[in-house]
Amino acid sequence: MKEANVMANENEFTKWYIQTIQQGELMDYTPVRGCIAFKPDGYEIWEHIQQEMDRHFKETGHRNAYFPMLIPESFFEKEKDHIEGFSPELPWVTEAAGEVLEERLALRPTSETMIGHLYSNWINSYRDLPLLLNQWSNVFRWEKKTLPFIRTSEFLWQEGHTAHECEEEARQETFQMLEIYKNVIENFLAIPVYDGTKTPSERFAGAVDTFSVEAMMKDGKAVQAGTSHYLGTKFAEAFDIKYLSRENKHSYAHTTSWGTSTRLIGSVIMVHGDDKGLVLPPTIAPVQVVLIPVGPVKKNPQVLEKLEEMFAELKRNGVRVRLDDSDQSPGFKFNKWEQKGAALQIQFGPRDHQNGNFVLKSRDEEDKQTFEITELLSVVEEQLEAMQKRLFQKAKSFRDQNSHLDIDTLEQLKQHIKKSQETDAVPGWILAGWCGAETCEQKIKDETKFTSRNIPFNAITKKSHCISCGEKAAHTVWFARAY
Repeated sequence: MKEANVMANENEFTKWYIQTIQQGELMDYTPVRGCIAFKPDGYEIWEHIQQEMDRHFKETGHRNAYFPMLIPESFFEKEKDHIEGFSPELPWVTEAAGEVLEERLALRPTSETMIGHLYSNWINSYRDLPLLLNQWSNVFRWEKKTLPFIRTSEFLWQEGHTAHECEEEARQETFQMLEIYKNVIENFLAIPVYDGTKTPSERFAGAVDTFSVEAMMKDGKAVQAGTSHYLGTKFAEAFDIKYLSRENKHSYAHTTSWGTSTRLIGSVIMVHGDDKGLVLPPTIAPVQVVLIPVGPVKKNPQVLEKLEEMFAELKRNGVRVRLDDSDQSPGFKFNKWEQKGAALQIQFGPRDHQNGNFVLKSRDEEDKQTFEITELLSVVEEQLEAMQKRLFQKAKSFRDQNSHLDIDTLEQLKQHIKKSQETDAVPGWILAGWCGAETCEQKIKDETKFTSRNIPFNAITKKSHCISCGEKAAHTVWFARAY
């Protein structure tokens, strides 16, 4: 992958992305449009993300539950904004056991309506609050344009749903969960994000406020990596979620919802991958260390014996390790495990055995290093930690270099895009002023394909005038092309 050309060219970048995930054996296509099968390595990446998220959820008092996939059509009609937001993407079940159903059932796009219905039965008193639940599940959104992991008709995710006595407590919940997302995405996935508030046109359907963390891919596009929504009492009023307050009055609960999905897998690939294939942070790599014998191993059986000892030591200490003792050539194995994103390769031959050394290569670096076998575990732990930090810093440097602060008019943005195309550069993101009018936001989108990502909590700089109309800016906003 010649970085500049591939990143700047949408078709080439997509081709590289699909080739990378196929060579890495993460997924396969199925006969149903937009639905993919997760191969073991792809699903294991999701498992590591899931386990880390779940740990944070439980530390903050949330419990897991599960709700039905099928949702009656009447549930959606109770919250007008919600049904309008999701109706174009809903797949419907209209017949079962050879009979037409009296009421259509939607394959859930999200579970606010079903959970609202049940919460109205479960919540009766302030003593039942806060109710802090999360579910890990699949959801369906019949996307017109699909891309594995990033945008699929069926995908895996988690969705949290909580109910509270008051607005202040519910808003604290939304910010707490957004901070958890930011922490996991930055520290566990090594992806830097900008956190902030979504503009009204980009809010979750039916929410009072939506907050997001946004990540920049290597082609300069944005991925909405996680969202947290304050729903106010909208869904409580629609589904009659009332409780008897401490003052002995019936009040509507304040609810929240928040979610991340398997698009995080696609984001990791698009942020860290290179021309050789997958580059996976050690925290989620299915193979953290691969042991590869080199040289005439059959003539030197002690090489394989030593590698088996090294394998056992690493596995005993919790390292995800593989020993590739197949009959393929060492060069083939080196290439194969780079494509699959193994974090560290340990290459070991007769001379290394004789000298008591091993050769180590980190996936994200070109140079190899030699260490003593007696230092195996400490070296592996140090190198995994160092790689994790390097990946984050590299991604952050790329994001910062492509976050533009000096574009203040729509004409300047158009010229910036044109210049990027002419020079095979990534257009990246821009931080610009916005007056608050949806017409100005739509004009930017229509003329440049840049959409608002969020209004950052901590803007690098404040903008005084709207990039579209030139009037006084009400907000400073990140704009970018997005997936």
